[in-house]
Amino acid sequence: MRGLDARHSSQADDLTEFQIALLAFTVFVAAVTQGTTSMGFALISAPVVALIDPGLLPVWLLIMMVPLNLYVVLRERFAIDYYATQWISLGRIAGTFGGVWILVAIPLSWLSALIGVAIILASLASFLIPVFNPGKKALTVAGVITGVVETATGIGGPPLAIVCQHMPVATLRATAALCFLIGQIVSLAVLALSGHTSLHQFTAALAMMPALLAGMWVSHLIHHRVNARVLRKAVLIFALISGAIILLRA
Repeated sequence: MRGLDARHSSQADDLTEFQIALLAFTVFVAAVTQGTTSMGFALISAPVVALIDPGLLPVWLLIMMVPLNLYVVLRERFAIDYYATQWISLGRIAGTFGGVWILVAIPLSWLSALIGVAIILASLASFLIPVFNPGKKALTVAGVITGVVETATGIGGPPLAIVCQHMPVATLRATAALCFLIGQIVSLAVLALSGHTSLHQFTAALAMMPALLAGMWVSHLIHHRVNARVLRKAVLIFALISGAIILLRA
């Protein structure tokens, strides 16, 4: 923990006012998108964070998404599909340990490359895989993949979006949010117990909470009016471009 704090503190001291403002704006846009479509926060914010301060990932993303997903769950609790939630969450919890293993196995310097690859593959999968009606095996597998990828990189939305895409929009938002909330709390607990968190990651997330809350409020005003599918495609295009840039830089 001390080594992580020292490394991350030195990175934080190097952040410019422009970088802080850019990160706050990114969090705002990502929160609006996630609150409207059930995905997008990680795909929008992870590329920016990876370029500004990769040491914040994945913990910063997981912390930021807990209040956001809690809000969506409470807002649309009557639309939750509990059958899908139980099987996805079982797989999600199991996959958490695979994500921790990846963080242990790879050097920190490779994290940006891993994030770039994860963003590109997740976006392509969301574009290419057709609509289907999943059973409990498909739901569990999606949960495992989400657990591995989200714990290692902070990005877990596309697998759930793919397996739940047949649901009505409100059910998709509510069910995905509950699955994310359960999984993110488990991932944070496991990462903390295994020594993969730092004080800087928590303070950096706390500093961005006003932007997150503002985005949540705007999503409350517009989530019934926005074409979620069009916005989702725009997010995936942005993620593809951003992931390619991160991978090239890494």
